[in-house]
Parts: sequence; structure tokens; C-alpha cells
Amino acid sequence: MKIWASEHIFNHPWETVIKAAMQKYPNPMNPSVIGVDVLDRQVDTQGRLHSHRLLSTEWGLPSIAKSISFTNMVSVDERLVYRPHPQDPEKTVLTQEALISVKGVSLSSYLEGLMANTISTNASKGREAMEWVIHRLNAEIEELAATARGSIRVPMAAAVTEK
Repeated sequence: MKIWASEHIFNHPWETVIKAAMQKYPNPMNPSVIGVDVLDRQVDTQGRLHSHRLLSTEWGLPSIAKSISFTNMVSVDERLVYRPHPQDPEKTVLTQEALISVKGVSLSSYLEGLMANTISTNASKGREAMEWVIHRLNAEIEELAATARGSIRVPMAAAVTEK
């Protein structure tokens, strides 16, 4: 088994990052994710949201693994924890870890290392995707606000011109 871990700080408040995390897929940075299923979601006694999601992917294995059909012997269990930054409420800390297991082959340690490298690359793409989603959400909010301002001004402008 191989353990991979990473920590990243988003320059956005926790609420914004969580909204983006729940809407992360699909995105152009991670086209390999073809589906997301929520298996379980609950709020614990401390008010923390726990969401167990299953991502269906087609990111593939290294060519050596494909050639000897290891697809049924590979397991990746990934955990992401988003916490408000302890000193700055305008930031969020993401702690990410993955447990990679390749079973039943003599090259398992080598393949786990290759997969850890792939996960590391995909994690940086995932952080880019989060920024993309946050930008998209902010643009939608701005568009809605502009539409609301426009619809409020039109009747007032009409009322002024009718006098």
C-alpha cells in the first residue's frame, strides 16, 4: 500500500470552497471523471458535513498495467478535508490523502508509485478545477445581481419618465 498526502490553501472563504467542491464535476481540467455518485451524506453532532462520494473515472493505468490486466486489482481510497484557515477566515485549508493499493502482482510497489505520481498530477488539476468552479460561481452571482439591478431600474425609470 502507498500513501500519498498533500495540503493546499485556497484564497477563498470556506463557504465558497465548499460550494465549489460540491459542484466540481464536470470540469474541463478533469475530463477523466465521468460520474459522481453520493453514497452517503450526513452532518455529525459537531455540525461537520461528511460526504462519501464515488467517482467513476477513465484516467487509465500505466501502459504496463493495462498490458497485463490489473484493472480489478487496483484500489484508491481518497479523502479530502476542507477546513477554515485557523488564522485567516478568507482562506481555506485542503488536506488531501490517498491510499493506493495494487494487489496480487509482484510489481505492486512500482505500480503504486506510478499511480501516486498520477494522483499528484491530478490533484493539481483538481485544485485548478476548484478555482475554475469558484470563478464560474462568482460570475453567475454577478450576472444575477446585474439582472436584478436591471429589472429594478427599469420600472423606476419608466415611472420617472411617465410623470
